[in-house]
Amino acid sequence: MMAAALIVTASAMAQKADEVIKVAAEKIDFGKIKQGVPVTTFFEVKNTSGKPVVIENAWGSCGCTTPEVPKAPIMPNASTKLKVQYNAAALGSFNKDVYIKLAGIDEPKVLKITGEVLEGTAYDAAKKGAVSKKSK
Repeated sequence: MMAAALIVTASAMAQKADEVIKVAAEKIDFGKIKQGVPVTTFFEVKNTSGKPVVIENAWGSCGCTTPEVPKAPIMPNASTKLKVQYNAAALGSFNKDVYIKLAGIDEPKVLKITGEVLEGTAYDAAKKGAVSKKSK
């Protein structure tokens, strides 16, 4: 019984990523992108705690999504950019997760990237249609 109480107390005291960082946009939509042309975005991560925060690791929900971990700690009230690349190999809509593991925090922060990969001619037609609508 005492062991169960200790586990509950310890988990109740465990910090969450949202308590030490804020991400400006937790979901980024690439919109329509061309197949075979990788796209890159940046998530702005701000340290809202009073201590330096270290991003220990970052990974995507599949091999098509590649985050790049910043090397330096994020100082209090400072921000860094987490670079994420999507390879755009598979056709169709995508909804991928990006996980950020912070030092001293068990649960990773989950971010999302979405969009739709189109074959070259369909992409060109979609872009051309978007341009003609804007010019009207």
